[in-house]
Amino acid sequence: MQKFLFILLGLISHNLFSQNYSQYVNPFIGTGGHGHTFPGAIVPFGMVQLSPDTRIDGSWDGCSGYHYSDSVIYGFSHTHLNGTGVSDYGDIMLMPTMGNPGLTPKEYSSKFSHKNEKATAGFYSVKLDKHNIDVRLTTTKRVGYHEYTFNKAGNANIILDLNHRDKLLEGEVKIIDEKTIEVFRRSEAWATNQQIYARIEFSKPMPWSMSSKGTENPQIGFITEKLTELKMAFSTKVKKGEKILVKVSISPTGYEGAGKNMLAEGKSNDFNEIQNQAVADWNKELSKIEVKSADKDKMAVFYTAMYHVFTQPNINMDVDGKYRGRDNKFYMAKDFGYYSVFSLWDTFRGAHPLMTLIDRKRTADFVNTFIKQREQGGRIPVWELASNETECMIGYHGVSVIADAMAKGITGFDYEKAFEASKNSAMQDIFGLNAYKQNNYISIDDEHESVSKTLEYAYDDWCIAQMAKILNKKDDYEYFMKRSQNWKNLYNPNNGFMQARKNGNWYEPFDPREVNNNYTEGNSWHYSYFVPQDIPGLIQAHGGKEKFEQFIDAIFAAPDKTTGREQVDITGLMGQYAQGNEPSHHIAYLYNFVDKPQKTEEKIKYILDNFYKNAPDGLIGNEDCGQMSAWFILSSMGIYSVTPGKSEWETVTPYFDEIKLHLEDGTTRVITKSTPKSELKHLGFENIKAVKDLKYTEQTASPVIAADRLFDFTTQVKITPLNEKDKVYYMTMDENDANVRKTFKVYKEPFTISKTTQVSTYAERNGEKSGITTANFNRRPNHWDITINANVNPQYTAGGKFALIDGINGDVNWRKGEWQGYQGQTVEAIIDFKSPQQIKYISSTYLQDSRAWILMPKKVEYYASMDGKTFILLKTLENNIDAKDETVQVKDFSTEVLPTEARYLKVKAYHFGKLPEWHQGAGGDAYIFVDEIAVK
Repeated sequence: MQKFLFILLGLISHNLFSQNYSQYVNPFIGTGGHGHTFPGAIVPFGMVQLSPDTRIDGSWDGCSGYHYSDSVIYGFSHTHLNGTGVSDYGDIMLMPTMGNPGLTPKEYSSKFSHKNEKATAGFYSVKLDKHNIDVRLTTTKRVGYHEYTFNKAGNANIILDLNHRDKLLEGEVKIIDEKTIEVFRRSEAWATNQQIYARIEFSKPMPWSMSSKGTENPQIGFITEKLTELKMAFSTKVKKGEKILVKVSISPTGYEGAGKNMLAEGKSNDFNEIQNQAVADWNKELSKIEVKSADKDKMAVFYTAMYHVFTQPNINMDVDGKYRGRDNKFYMAKDFGYYSVFSLWDTFRGAHPLMTLIDRKRTADFVNTFIKQREQGGRIPVWELASNETECMIGYHGVSVIADAMAKGITGFDYEKAFEASKNSAMQDIFGLNAYKQNNYISIDDEHESVSKTLEYAYDDWCIAQMAKILNKKDDYEYFMKRSQNWKNLYNPNNGFMQARKNGNWYEPFDPREVNNNYTEGNSWHYSYFVPQDIPGLIQAHGGKEKFEQFIDAIFAAPDKTTGREQVDITGLMGQYAQGNEPSHHIAYLYNFVDKPQKTEEKIKYILDNFYKNAPDGLIGNEDCGQMSAWFILSSMGIYSVTPGKSEWETVTPYFDEIKLHLEDGTTRVITKSTPKSELKHLGFENIKAVKDLKYTEQTASPVIAADRLFDFTTQVKITPLNEKDKVYYMTMDENDANVRKTFKVYKEPFTISKTTQVSTYAERNGEKSGITTANFNRRPNHWDITINANVNPQYTAGGKFALIDGINGDVNWRKGEWQGYQGQTVEAIIDFKSPQQIKYISSTYLQDSRAWILMPKKVEYYASMDGKTFILLKTLENNIDAKDETVQVKDFSTEVLPTEARYLKVKAYHFGKLPEWHQGAGGDAYIFVDEIAVK
């Protein structure tokens, strides 16, 4: 019997929406530590995020523009990102000052104190100490309201800095009248071509008193040139205690759009009225879930979590529905809202499943936005920002959001178009997908972050298969279900971990704690549990529930230190479990699948108690556009979506004594700690009927090939199937086989090769063939020896010292591991030819990726010697590539030399040194990446 209470919303709506849930919101949660949130004013999903900026350097802990540890405010801008790991936004920055205006950040910035700072839902205030100015901020969806109180009489200024934070590509200001200006800003940061328009209205005349081009007295109607530097001051005389109200409407489409937005949302000149409306907007959204607790901190954490979830995605169209598409053209949204800021690698896990429960209409809007972005930009979003696809993170997780919506019966979008848009993303040939489709997995040789991409693509493919099942597309269902099993090709049955493959074999040396370029923001511990589409299959691969339980235990019992590259995102460690980053978020719930729900209870309770606090550093990691908070909300309610795309939850005992969930259909569910788990299992989706299963084929995993990648005379090749029941076939190709037609033959035992050879293999079980695994084994082109007088970074060895003289050139994608990397040191390599040789030509190859700290050497010197002790300089080659050139590129430092007889060659590459001030890593040591040294 259904034990939830179903209550007509009409009977409780008055009482519900009159309650002040916003009183519990603390916008300062996450502004300290590594939460990367901002404290300013916003309404739910609003286009305007009006907040103070205390960081202008693009630093990691300044991604939102604000950090609680700071004591200086530079200004108040109208766009901000919530909890991201990359910096952007900070558009249309205004700052009030007094006295003579100044246009540099040092001149217009001000000290402030947290004791004079306040933030609540939809409101922010602060006292600027430098000139004793009180600032209050509030907002509507598209219009930001500033109220400045000048506590001293004198000359008041409002500074507009279009060069604030991001690189200004074009800036323009129009003087409309004494109290009105219009502003255009096109900037480059994470989004490489962001465009925003604004209409700014002052409550009193504010003449233009200064600009970055000098003092001018422009007339009404004056328009600046489109400039790459544009700052200005607007000034007037004020009395002590005088207030100036500034209204700023923004638009992604143009001045007309900004004007319409102002007319629709900026008519009022009553700051308090707008603030009250913002509070009402928040109370309406926050009222969807009522929780009760005597612990005010728990209430603050819960309702601030809801606040952070509802901060984005942001409406990205004007009041008339006009928006800027991904193709930079303008369109009209009909019968849906068009949104921006989709951090889908994060939010598909919890934030979007939460929205399917409490906001079906907005979920449909998100899907409609995806469909339009596919039509207008070529693909559904990966990490879209302000009509720019940043290509940040991995996967095509928009398909998860779509599949989840379809599985839960959400309507309001075209299922066929959504399916075709999803299928289109999966059939691209980018980011390793070509190899993934051809070989059923991605190897290190194909693409960096190969393990994470293979696993996440496989889950996304399962999502597409679920759409196909709903639409009765049998061929598509079978195709994508087969692809969804690609995880099996990276599951190493010898150790139970998801392990990278290189040149046909398992990548070694292997340490599951190592953070390297085979995983995305994580290591093998974090990714070895990511098979949400086939958890029973993963359990079976481990040998059953008992062994898989032990494997789950192991991540929590492992040492809580990672090895390899430092990864700032990996925080909130319990062993190797990392609550501070998304790949771990479902792992504790896996105990439910091995019939040990008490262990799920224990871990979830610990995380809820210890990793979410009512304090500026109250988030254990980046907020990540609401995902960190969505995990808390769902887990507090006793549910979590381990597999988005299914209309069911994994369950745990609710965190609060009583929870009331108000749904859009007018019904209410009441949840208590005693609510049966069977009722929580389908919470909100009790009436969803199962779709008839379709048939699909089990995939056969690809065998591994083991041999010496580089050998002197001979090497033995061994091929091993991943399932002992598989039959293995192989084929070899060497230089003598160029015109020979070869066929696969049955593999029986290891064999020996003595030439540079390509080996291909596949496995077969029950008539089902695996993908083909191919490996290349090279006989050394010489028998030289090499000594390197520098310490190679363990992450970038390229397999050892002979990599520099093996005749194999590294790919421009250095993350594949084919380059040797040296940080903060000059690299000296001495080659011993074993006997005197005549040298006529020398080259050595280097790579530059400035953003990744990899820079060309300042110069390269070549020396020759007969005895290995006394060297003569043959040639010095200077670098001519600018360190500011962010193009990832390879350069041969090659030269002809006068014929010189020598047994030894010395190559000396001088390191760049410390990264300069303009670099994000200023002060850090640059890397040299070197590969092949060639001599003729």
